[in-house]
Amino acid sequence: MSSPYTGATAAGADPSGYADPNPQNYAADYSGNVGTPTTEAGRPDVEGVSVGQLMGEVAKDLSTLMRQELELAKVEVKAEAKKAGTGAGLFGAAGFAGYMVLMFLSIALWWALSHLVGHSWSALIVAVLWGIVGAVAFSMGKKKFKEVNPKPERTVETLSQVPNALKPN
Repeated sequence: MSSPYTGATAAGADPSGYADPNPQNYAADYSGNVGTPTTEAGRPDVEGVSVGQLMGEVAKDLSTLMRQELELAKVEVKAEAKKAGTGAGLFGAAGFAGYMVLMFLSIALWWALSHLVGHSWSALIVAVLWGIVGAVAFSMGKKKFKEVNPKPERTVETLSQVPNALKPN
């Protein structure tokens, strides 16, 4: 998947790398369509252009901007998701290794206690200890899940500001 920003050339530049013998200074959107001609100062040359055509250009430019921003967001999210997936896999491996360590330490504690109280009682003591650890972890996890807010507040706030930005002052 390619980004909409790849392959862009400067206004009036020939994408093949050769100088155009008849250069025209046109602003081009990412799809290659020719837009409004520009002045030498870099401003749009709107002399003789109707308001409807200008509004059409603005709408087309906003649409292009939104598509480009959406494509950029997709590319960024995909890259970040790949990093997060790798990190999650490594955390999973570390969790499994930690589980194995705890299992063997539990067996060692079981055997150590068996010299004092017998095999059955030592196994029961280790199981009760792990039951307590599990109950504490469950209650802490339940408390953390109650703190989760499913509504993306910052996104809602910034999206509500977009219509105000488009209104004339």
